[in-house]
Amino acid sequence: MADTTEKKWGEDVFGLISWFKTEKVKNAKIMVVGAGALGNEVLKDLALFGVGNLVVVDFDEIEYSNLTRSVLFRPEDADKGFFKAEVVAKRLREINPTINVLAINGDLAIDVGLAVYRQMDVIISCVDSVRARTLLNRLSFRAGKIWIDGGIGDLGGYVSVYQLGRHCYECTPRENIRVSCPQIARGNEKLGRMATTPLSASIIGAVQAQETMKIVHDEELKSGKFSTLIGKMFKYEGQHNEAYTYKFPSYEEYCISHEYWENIIEIPGLSADTKTGEALKIIGKALGVESVTINLRNGAFVDYLISLSDDRRFEVMLPAPKIPNFIDASNELEFLSVKDGGLFTNSYENIDEEFPYLDLTLNQIGIPHFDVLQITTGKMGEKECVYVELSADKERYKSLF
Repeated sequence: MADTTEKKWGEDVFGLISWFKTEKVKNAKIMVVGAGALGNEVLKDLALFGVGNLVVVDFDEIEYSNLTRSVLFRPEDADKGFFKAEVVAKRLREINPTINVLAINGDLAIDVGLAVYRQMDVIISCVDSVRARTLLNRLSFRAGKIWIDGGIGDLGGYVSVYQLGRHCYECTPRENIRVSCPQIARGNEKLGRMATTPLSASIIGAVQAQETMKIVHDEELKSGKFSTLIGKMFKYEGQHNEAYTYKFPSYEEYCISHEYWENIIEIPGLSADTKTGEALKIIGKALGVESVTINLRNGAFVDYLISLSDDRRFEVMLPAPKIPNFIDASNELEFLSVKDGGLFTNSYENIDEEFPYLDLTLNQIGIPHFDVLQITTGKMGEKECVYVELSADKERYKSLF
């Protein structure tokens, strides 16, 4: 007769490993940013390990070019243009029904609040742009979290681990090169080579997952059972089967990214859906001050663009991270942006009672749900900086608590 006793995921396998703590892994909270080839591998490994809480962030839809490199995608996903994050979440639950997966279709700057980062144990980067890595570096540091970066090429890749006080992505000089899986595939196709990106994705993704498991097992890490890549880079070069690790050379004392936002004040009645004018009043009352300014640290709010060639004005009313797509969607604006000096952008980085669009919600000006706001109070010469949480949005992320 079959044994019907309910078992914990993987206990008859991982339980044989001396250092593996099933409950610690089950209770872990990991955010993976980027659900392409590399993200697929990382998330698949974490689900198999039984990591109990995963947050997947990506704004892209699935394309046919993704299918040769992404183990969790299917042709029908590309047929219907499904979002990567949502499909990945579905497939991970199929692999391991015991885990909790939250999918966020969106941009790091305006769709993922800092309070979500604060709930995480580790943040993993599987992105393919310098902008996204820079923003991840700053947000992870503000939340006081370790983040693991990975990058892949056709026959190799790297993994680096960053921690505030140890090493910083922006303190290391690097070439601003954007390499994406579709670009690699097209390049290989032109040269008549076999696409090997799935191999590098599986190798680099496995190292990222391995580093995550070490950090989750913090007691074993502190005891010296493990060593991590914090402040280091692991580089794999598959053409000649070489791998090596080296330490980063610098950590600049005055780097602008070295911020840790602490002593955060929770305001239960404050949400990203609150109108901006009302939010200023709520914050002022909670802090006991008259003058309040919200500093938009992840990007400005843009109300209009002006063509420098003929002074035409185009109303936008969008957060700055959405402007490139807004321009791309307009043949006229895309043309003007590169002609005769381009476009003038009128924007707001600081929001106070003089802001002309106080009827817009915080979310409409670019502040995500469950965010932490940097607030300056007082008048010139008497300003003080404090941090407040949009605590009314906590309900949206109740699965993380």
